[in-house]
Amino acid sequence: MSSATVESPGSKGAATREAIIDRAYGIACSAGLDGLSIGPLAHAVGMSKSGVFAHFGSREGLQLAILESAGQRFGNHVLTPALTAPRGLPRLRAIVERWFDWVRHTNDGGCLYLAAVSEFDDRPGAIRDRLLQLEVRWRDALTRAIQLAIETRELHADADPRQIAFEIYGLALIVHHDAGLFGYDTAQAHGLRAFERLIRSYSPTD
Repeated sequence: MSSATVESPGSKGAATREAIIDRAYGIACSAGLDGLSIGPLAHAVGMSKSGVFAHFGSREGLQLAILESAGQRFGNHVLTPALTAPRGLPRLRAIVERWFDWVRHTNDGGCLYLAAVSEFDDRPGAIRDRLLQLEVRWRDALTRAIQLAIETRELHADADPRQIAFEIYGLALIVHHDAGLFGYDTAQAHGLRAFERLIRSYSPTD
């Protein structure tokens, strides 16, 4: 009897779906979710349009699947590794360093989330709703990390975690903006220095 593993139809279908999402994610990073066309995508993965639609039901279904994939990729790159750092400033610093590294984008065309927010922030619907949910989830995670730094007394007890999260988010945006214009290394260096200045401004005075 052969020792080869026979792939079930279900697992083959899941693998095909993931292959479509992976290719679509790369396209959407450069062109945005609205720039994703089923025809070129189907050609890129060697399938018919109807074959691609069969996995997602609609173009919107595909776009939502890409958003889910983006959330998983971001979490795997940024949050999961950072959670191994000790609670407090070491963990917060690890999150920020990994976040700034995320905007490097050497293998794709840019940050899908930023492009999607620009496209859908004023367009009610399922995609905007999911973007908002993912964004709230990320900001909550960032806020929790800041709260831990307050609890370890590395940040001032009266500091507002959500305000600090807002300010850190602003740094991430400018790092992403400058990385494409002036080069990633320069943007990263400026961003990390700005982060350290921000943290010092919230440090306990005693």
